[in-house]
Amino acid sequence: MRDFHFPGRSTAHGANGMAATSHPTATLAAIDILRSGGNAVDAAIAAAAVLAVVEPQATGIGGDCFCVYAPGGDMAKAIAVNGSGKAPAKATPEFFQGQGLEHIGLTTAHAVSVPGAVDAWTRVLAEYGTLGLDRVLAAAIGYAEDGYVVAPRIQKDWADHVDKLALTTSAASKMLINGRAPKVGEIMKNPWLADTLRAIAENGREGFYAGPVAEDIVSYLNSLGGVHSLDDFAAQDSEFLDPITSTYRDYAVSTVPPSNPGLTTLMILNILEGFDLASYGPTSTERLHLMAEATRLAYNAREEAVGDPNFVDVDVETLISKQWAEEARSKIRLDQTMDLPYISPPAHPDTVYLSVVDKDRNTMSFINSIFYSFGSGLVTPNTGIVLQNRGAGFHLKPGHPNCIAPGKRPLHTITPGMLSKDGRAVMSYGVMGGQYQPVGQTQVVTNVVDYDMDAQEAIDLPRSFWFEGTYQLEKGIPAETKAGLETLGHKCGPIDPPHGGGQAIKIDWDTGTLEGGSDPRKDGIALGY
Repeated sequence: MRDFHFPGRSTAHGANGMAATSHPTATLAAIDILRSGGNAVDAAIAAAAVLAVVEPQATGIGGDCFCVYAPGGDMAKAIAVNGSGKAPAKATPEFFQGQGLEHIGLTTAHAVSVPGAVDAWTRVLAEYGTLGLDRVLAAAIGYAEDGYVVAPRIQKDWADHVDKLALTTSAASKMLINGRAPKVGEIMKNPWLADTLRAIAENGREGFYAGPVAEDIVSYLNSLGGVHSLDDFAAQDSEFLDPITSTYRDYAVSTVPPSNPGLTTLMILNILEGFDLASYGPTSTERLHLMAEATRLAYNAREEAVGDPNFVDVDVETLISKQWAEEARSKIRLDQTMDLPYISPPAHPDTVYLSVVDKDRNTMSFINSIFYSFGSGLVTPNTGIVLQNRGAGFHLKPGHPNCIAPGKRPLHTITPGMLSKDGRAVMSYGVMGGQYQPVGQTQVVTNVVDYDMDAQEAIDLPRSFWFEGTYQLEKGIPAETKAGLETLGHKCGPIDPPHGGGQAIKIDWDTGTLEGGSDPRKDGIALGY
């Protein structure tokens, strides 16, 4: 329970429906859909489309998405959707070797994998939604055409990436004002994107993956040295899968299978399950030390073993097993850090996450991303699409499970989560923020399960992330905790901006009500009715 003597944010509550997103306009768009009779799927895609307009640094239709959806909250009927894009057919390891490249540049055409979001939106909506694309995309089209007011956190991110947007004429003309970022409170428009969204609303998937929109993307990338083709766009398809699930104490935790990184969350939770976290304070040295050591073990294992399962054998069952966790846990000592080499993942980006639950308890955990801030920094000249740089997440080393190949999906960083008990969803949640996401989701789950926090408290708690040899600590981590971690052998350092941004909606099946939280590290809100 929140202490009302201190600054903070109360949880949102409702009975008929709830949405939690990283921007008020997106939350309102979702609530409008719910109140007009749409379901959680309709509302989630409407919110994602609005975010694609008002948070252009974090998401867009030029990116990818994943979701876990539980109809009526029934996990036996839950689906996981992999809406991530593939590498072009000509993107072979030999091609990049011939170019003399050891890695894919973040702001190059080669970093742009085929966007998967629109394919996933249209297919999920057709299968599980109740409204048409014209209604679902209406709010986003309005904001793109008429303008939206720039919010504080978005402005900060925007200002931090002016140099990136200034690299190309198209990006500078569409995303900057006379060479500068917009100010907080200024109105920004993207009429080119409005027309593109109208084409999708009118023509569905083909409005993006064929015709003038696809031609604009492909021709622009080809002019910059890319090897994309219209056939690559026509071939893009989403995967509808069974979620992968493990248990944490009395709960089940579900996420999307690889090429999603959600199994990393399950691996960390399985390791931590063997420790009595509740006996330590939520920001204590002991808890943060255990989090760091579990993170190191899980991330190393993932980097060595996981890629697109359509191309490599990924032993998911072993990696998320209790036996694997027990063996990993045996390497952890409470009195010092492990002597463990670090296997660095290829990139560390940004994104958005949202959650929606409707009156029938259809529960949607949904994440959408263009990878780094403003993706590749490339914006299509005629259609106003910010293109992702997810392809930079590939390795170029032949034989690596995440080595690039034609039609292959890169190992992602974005992942949605679902907590359930007795077969019913009890919390839809996610924490965005690049490689931090599995750790952030682990922190939220353990905050709720081990420390009995509400949705907002679980999100608010100061965060930490062991990454690339440094334990990155938010300012809210106590000084004595930092000192204790350093005594154990951790190299600690600050982080700015803070780690990620999360949303969560809890379902109370006994009272028939919903409880939501939204991250103060972003501009968003949770609303119920």
